[in-house]
Amino acid sequence: MDVAELQKVKQRYNVVGNCDGLNRALDVAMQVAPTDLSVLIIGESGVGKEIVPRIIHDNSPRRRERYFAINCGSIPEGTIDSELFGHEKGSFTGAIGESEGYFGVANKGTIFLDEVGELPMATQARLLRVLETGEYIRVGGQRIMKTDVRIVAATNVNMRKAISEGRFREDLYYRLNTIPIQMPPLRARGEDILLLFRLFAMQMAEKYHLPKITLTDDARAIMMKYKWPGNVRQLKNITEQMSVLSENRVIDGEAIRKFIPDDGESMQLATTSVSGGGHSFESEREILYKILYELRGNVSDLRREMNSLRKQLDAAQGGAAAAMSGAGLPSIIPSAAASVSRAQRQAPAVQDAVAEEISEPECLNLEDVGRQMVEKALERNGGNRKKAAKELGISDRTLYRRIKQYGLDK
Repeated sequence: MDVAELQKVKQRYNVVGNCDGLNRALDVAMQVAPTDLSVLIIGESGVGKEIVPRIIHDNSPRRRERYFAINCGSIPEGTIDSELFGHEKGSFTGAIGESEGYFGVANKGTIFLDEVGELPMATQARLLRVLETGEYIRVGGQRIMKTDVRIVAATNVNMRKAISEGRFREDLYYRLNTIPIQMPPLRARGEDILLLFRLFAMQMAEKYHLPKITLTDDARAIMMKYKWPGNVRQLKNITEQMSVLSENRVIDGEAIRKFIPDDGESMQLATTSVSGGGHSFESEREILYKILYELRGNVSDLRREMNSLRKQLDAAQGGAAAAMSGAGLPSIIPSAAASVSRAQRQAPAVQDAVAEEISEPECLNLEDVGRQMVEKALERNGGNRKKAAKELGISDRTLYRRIKQYGLDK
């Protein structure tokens, strides 16, 4: 694709930048658009991967059909199959009618699966069948449905590592990765950083009728040296912060250090604070919170296991005592139940020992501790659930359930 055509694409989709990696990604997208080949877009979070599938769809023979962008990481594991493939009436609680799902509604069109690396293994098997045969079965159904959908997927996960750890199917990876497109991180885009800054500064000035901010030479050098772990999304957020909070509209090196770390090699996000000291997650209080939060989950698991074992014991006493005795189960189940009981008796003691180190009485309530942990993690990560889950050491879906349980989604 020549330079003139490339510029037209950038203007149409508001793409700013001239680095080779970006130009290459756009060129591949335009070349693959007329085909029906599957595309896998690879890149860090915040680099702008979502623009590529839009370009592919709009320049394909399917451009007059439907286009759906689906974030696989934001759909709970229990409902994702229903969302993607539909369900039959009465197939589960709340299924008051049948649903076609995205693959049914998007027939003849394009589906963009963002964060495809977050899909559960069972859903990956269903997706592989759609890619290979165009066939799928609704949740709770028996009829084989047909669909003609083009799949464009994106991920910020190291897929090779996910495959080796058994979290992603290798055969599905090769089906999705027919045409790979690599989106470069912002730190590899050179002068594009300053071009994007000027764009975001101009947008803020026009939207809120503010004087436009500019950078001095030393401020530009700091921005070019910084590694931008949040990529374009982080650059936009920081530009908006500076546009609103800076009294001086010419940002120098000293002013910009309030918004991004001075260490150019740092990958940590900057935090602005009105208090004297910064927040440290490694403080004793935060560590104790995390221990109690994890301990609460362990105790809950032990209780569920104990209840399950008690049910088995009741069933054994009710009528199958002889059969279970022959199988040797009475000696196994009580032993397991006793182990669970001992662990459950020990858990409160551990909680008390840890809680004694915390001065505030409300911290002794594990429900409150769990809520505070989730609230603090979400606050520290600006409401980003994926980052909060990573900080807490739990999966995205577990965090979603905790948010619903604590009523934090209201």
